[in-house]
Amino acid sequence: MVRRAIYPGTFDPFTSAHLDIVKRALKIFDEVIVAVALSEKKQPLFGLDERLNMIKGSVEGIENIRVEAFSGLLVDYVKEKEGIAIVRGLRAVSDFEYELQMALMNRRLNIQIETVFLMPSEEYSFLTSTMVKEVASFGGSIKELVPESVEKALKDKFRILKDIGE
Repeated sequence: MVRRAIYPGTFDPFTSAHLDIVKRALKIFDEVIVAVALSEKKQPLFGLDERLNMIKGSVEGIENIRVEAFSGLLVDYVKEKEGIAIVRGLRAVSDFEYELQMALMNRRLNIQIETVFLMPSEEYSFLTSTMVKEVASFGGSIKELVPESVEKALKDKFRILKDIGE
């Protein structure tokens, strides 16, 4: 049996902390599916296809990773993909309350699916997608905060948005 984990999120954008969590999850699971949520509620900067392509570029060359879109209940998606666990990253205590609530709800919906919390490396413990977008929007360096494909996509996106605004 393949021990498959699902790492869900909007990943708007995918950061070095996200990549770190994926690599850590691969030490525990045979395969990790990075499941990109549609999440129109959050009004992402990048469209779904853009996010999928950025993540695929970020994990290129790493074995046993798939990148897919999903919508609907996460536990239904995990079951459909024959996953045994949901992987979630925890940066700080402030993440814990929300993540605990989600894990308990997912357990209530499907008791057979576990949630596994992983912490990123200390160098990424402060990092959020929101923070990365803000720094990039002002032209700040995000070089070590995101994979190369994401850095390029962010620069291109903000260049386009700036051109539209002028």
